[in-house]
Amino acid sequence: MPLLGGVRPPIALLCVLVLALAGLTAQVLGPAGEPAVPQAVLSSQQHFAEDGAIALRASIDERVTDLNRTAAALNAGKPVKPERVLSDLGRTYQKWTGTTVVDLESGKVLAARGETIPLAWLDKDVLTGDTALKPRMVRLETGDVRLMTMAVLDFEDRPQLLVASNSLSVPAVNLGQFRSMAVVATGGEILATAGFEQSEALNSDQEREELRFLQKQMSGLSARAARETEQDPVSAREPGSRGYPGVSGSLVGESYNGRLATAGYASLSSADPEEKKSVGAGLGLTVVALLPVVQQQSAGTDRELYGLLAAGALVVLGLLAAAVLWATVQRPLLQLFLESRRLARGDLTRPVAVPRWGEAARVGAALESLRTQLGGPAGEGGGRRRGKVRVGVRGPLALTALLLLLWCVPTGLLLNRTDDSVSIPASMVNDQRDRTDLIADRVRRALNEAQADLVSTSRLIDPDDAGSVPALLEGTLREHSRYQSLYLLDEDGDVVARAGREPRAGFAAADDLPLIRVTGKGEKKPVVQAAAPLPDHKGTTLVGEVRIEFLNSLLKRPGLGEVRVVDAEARTLAAGDGFLAFEELPREALTDLVKAGNVVTGAGPVENGLLIREGRGTTVAAAAPFSGGGVAADIGWTVVSWQNAEDFKITPYQREDRSVLAGLLGLALIVVCLGWVYLVVARPMRALAAGAEKLADGDLKSVLYPRYQDEVGAVVRSLELLRQQLQARKQTQARRLVEPEAGVRGR
Repeated sequence: MPLLGGVRPPIALLCVLVLALAGLTAQVLGPAGEPAVPQAVLSSQQHFAEDGAIALRASIDERVTDLNRTAAALNAGKPVKPERVLSDLGRTYQKWTGTTVVDLESGKVLAARGETIPLAWLDKDVLTGDTALKPRMVRLETGDVRLMTMAVLDFEDRPQLLVASNSLSVPAVNLGQFRSMAVVATGGEILATAGFEQSEALNSDQEREELRFLQKQMSGLSARAARETEQDPVSAREPGSRGYPGVSGSLVGESYNGRLATAGYASLSSADPEEKKSVGAGLGLTVVALLPVVQQQSAGTDRELYGLLAAGALVVLGLLAAAVLWATVQRPLLQLFLESRRLARGDLTRPVAVPRWGEAARVGAALESLRTQLGGPAGEGGGRRRGKVRVGVRGPLALTALLLLLWCVPTGLLLNRTDDSVSIPASMVNDQRDRTDLIADRVRRALNEAQADLVSTSRLIDPDDAGSVPALLEGTLREHSRYQSLYLLDEDGDVVARAGREPRAGFAAADDLPLIRVTGKGEKKPVVQAAAPLPDHKGTTLVGEVRIEFLNSLLKRPGLGEVRVVDAEARTLAAGDGFLAFEELPREALTDLVKAGNVVTGAGPVENGLLIREGRGTTVAAAAPFSGGGVAADIGWTVVSWQNAEDFKITPYQREDRSVLAGLLGLALIVVCLGWVYLVVARPMRALAAGAEKLADGDLKSVLYPRYQDEVGAVVRSLELLRQQLQARKQTQARRLVEPEAGVRGR
């Protein structure tokens, strides 16, 4: 009879899975060697390059957008002299290395400011066709590369071309002491670098040799990164991970004096992969961040032996568990199968070999009773009903689970456990600090940009022409997604015109207040307001309320954990995740870190990073106060970030995670295999034992239906045959008793 299921497959699967898990344990818990650089360090370099690429792309796009917006505003008004155009542009935005106004008909330079812009690259193809007025990268005579941005001033008397140049320099981010960064063009050409300027301060030949080594590594790794970023981010085999829309990754170079060159790279990509309007994303640029790190010492053979011992213990316990199941479940069940089939075939001469305990003993005793009822000779102990053992098959299953748990629980909960003594690479703390400073710089620049846009818009507002103001505010609000409302206030603080949502707070006496401030304490969201007094109209102020969601979006960066913007009193104003308005930081150590960063020193507020060790956990935290230029530099805000060090891919934490995973896999093995045995053997065996005892006690009316095509089902079928034989025997005996009585009455 073919057996399609039964007790043997789950026991065999248990053995196979135990051996497979043992092999996996030996491989992951006791590797012969460790990586020279932790994966956490490589991931951090990748994220740093992504941050740099985002900052560079945003800077390029903002410059192009500001120039086009200025040109559109000038075209909508009365013609302005070229010198006035460049003067107003320079006062509003300080972001171009040079600006020029050129007459389109004659090609004559009408006005110029800043560095001299060469015009040899201006030709018919630049001004006409599908690529007309597209930004161009132009190399100067000095060898520097500039991004040329153009906009047409469509004055009635004579059309003019406004040209602005800006450098493709490395974003103004804090690189730390040892990191360097490069902007790379298609083909691997390095356009700009930062971090190598300290060569003049080197005092020894060894330091100069190391600098030359790093410069060589930057050149080679930049070429490799440029080849990687030429891939389409959708079809690339390893596109940028964790939500970065472009292509990003990490590279490992050569080593020098015990330090290994590691690099992260990221292509400039639009914030939305479907958005094609980003100028920076279409230039084919790549940002590369290089950091030399100390190589890790490889683990010795003791780690490999450690894994082999854990795997060996699992094999021993697993085979012992399989032996228990074989001796207490599989063998008695197969014995019952053979005995029941023998009785069903009519072999009643030999007593039934009754198992010792459990449901199998109950079924065996019932079979022996049925054998004697069918006319078989009474054997030794024949017909004796053994005591019912309530544990049954569940006992061996529990014992098997206990044996496997003896390995799973210590492995998952005790093996390779970490505490606050785990060594965290110094580069992780430095990267947390530097990336937090970069986020602070992005938020500060965004607020400065918001206020500069208001200044630019305020020059176009004529309070005497009240009918044109609402339309201008509506158009500005559509252009800038950072605002939730724009409104014009008079000298009494009354709203003269508005666009967007209802103003949530006034901005009276703007001359006595900072141009960026926060109100709305006690409400669900803080109210961040930027203001720009109207020129030549004292007391009239243009106010824009910045969306908190816009600020939150600037804080969402992978690998930084939780990021918040707090005020001078360490109250939350914005966060990458959910937050309550003006709530305090969750830890006192974070509050102290923010206050320490705002202490006035000779160089002003500085960013700080530290390790917070509490109990068994370790937290990496950093705080970066606003610093630099612009109206947002003095508002007293700080960006603070923190994350659990257990999230880092560091060898001790990876070993702990692997141990927990091994323990969980062992638990899954227990559930799958022993659950299978319970479903196909233990539960059907209890029903079989009850049916066999009822049949042995004389219940010949209940038909026994086999539900499974396995050993239990085969025993049920044999019992049904025995029931039919007993029923036929009983009917035959009844007929024999009736026939003699009928013969006596006939005489």
